[in-house]
Amino acid sequence: MKGVKNGGARKWVSTAWGRLKWPMLLTLVLLCLGAIVVVGMVPGLLSAPKSSPSAPPWQQEPDRLSEANGVLPLDADAPVPVPAELSRLVNDALKPSGAGSITGIVMDASTGTVLFDRDANANRIPASNMKLLTAVAALKALRPESRFTTRVLSGSDASTVVLTGGGDVLLGGGATDPAAVMGRAGLATLAADTAASLAAAGVKGPVTVQVDDSLFSGAPLNPAWSLDDVAAGETAPLFSLALNSGRYSPAVTTGPRPQDSAVTTAQAFAEQLVAAGVQVSPGVERGKGVPAKVLAAAESATVSEQVDLMLETSDNFLAEALGRMTAIASGQEATYDGATSAVRQRLGELGIATGSMQLADVSGLALENQVTARQFAEVVRAITSGRDLSLRTALDGFPVAGLTGTLDDRYVDPSTAQGAGLVRAKTGTLNTVIALSGYVVDADGRLLVFSFIGNGLEPGAAGNKEAMDRSASVLASCGCRQPG
Repeated sequence: MKGVKNGGARKWVSTAWGRLKWPMLLTLVLLCLGAIVVVGMVPGLLSAPKSSPSAPPWQQEPDRLSEANGVLPLDADAPVPVPAELSRLVNDALKPSGAGSITGIVMDASTGTVLFDRDANANRIPASNMKLLTAVAALKALRPESRFTTRVLSGSDASTVVLTGGGDVLLGGGATDPAAVMGRAGLATLAADTAASLAAAGVKGPVTVQVDDSLFSGAPLNPAWSLDDVAAGETAPLFSLALNSGRYSPAVTTGPRPQDSAVTTAQAFAEQLVAAGVQVSPGVERGKGVPAKVLAAAESATVSEQVDLMLETSDNFLAEALGRMTAIASGQEATYDGATSAVRQRLGELGIATGSMQLADVSGLALENQVTARQFAEVVRAITSGRDLSLRTALDGFPVAGLTGTLDDRYVDPSTAQGAGLVRAKTGTLNTVIALSGYVVDADGRLLVFSFIGNGLEPGAAGNKEAMDRSASVLASCGCRQPG
């Protein structure tokens, strides 16, 4: 019986294995096929990963913020480009499209050694590159962390309030926004604080609104500007307070502007007073408040934040306002002439020769401006590598090639793409003028500064911007060693 039972067990096992064998084999085959598919979809899964070429460390995205507030040569021993080789490459790229000529210079930021020079001492119309001069003068005269204060003062009688300009032309129409540059000080908040002060003083209204814009003197409109540029909204008459950098809306950056930004701002302030529950008499007039009777106050963004905004967006109105404030801080009159004198004064303090300069404004709209490429390169070098560390705060304002500001739509074609994200430069554009001045770290880790200025160019010729962008890209992509 035992043998029979054992034989029956073996027969049962054999039968069961026969039933399970093929499903198990099929499952095993399917698992193997699945593994093969996965390996095919994920190359290198079963093999050692292959190293891929990478950009030099200084051209990679940082994994943390630098503790240093500035840009210095990344390696003091990084080789300086060979001037002859760099000049050969830049000369090949820096060619005007049609009429006109382009001057230029490239310097080693650390030593000041000139690596490329094409008529760099020739005076040229610089267009908005002028704002680089205004930036360093404002930072030196006003200091980076300074702010401008807009005050509401009581007038000669308690029922008069006087909105008093302090140089902030970036006022916002709504509530104060601590995170903003334009709109850091808001009229709605200023009006609410004024309403609270009036209520505490028992003033029931109606209240007369006045505006005091006397901080700036002289003509509001620069006679050196083309009236066509003013009509097109490139700038506007300048006053010591304005909404949205002299525009009706921060979202609309083209077209007509208010021709009296002080009165326009005061009218908006009156409307906010009404919204805050204050009874206001119709109309706005100019007047003077009592300095000791401050009803409310609001502070602007810092000077360094305003400088960065001016450079990144090439804001003409803001540039002229910063020029006037620089004049006041430099003991000059708060006029257009005072602003240009103050800029020249502060550049001289940095050791930059200004004798050959001709300055008609500080924004770059005037065709009478005459500055050399060498002077711009020296200004950029003062920002990147000079002894006055306060100037380092302007570094963030330089537009980044292909990414930000006035360079956001450039460096996109194959001949310039190698400079995208690496070149940082201030642009300048007028009808027959194109300029580009900035800095870049080359492929060997050397910090270079440059300035290219084209005058007498064919209007609208796209090749001129490409020539400058291509030349700056050459600096980013080469070590410029001696061939062979």
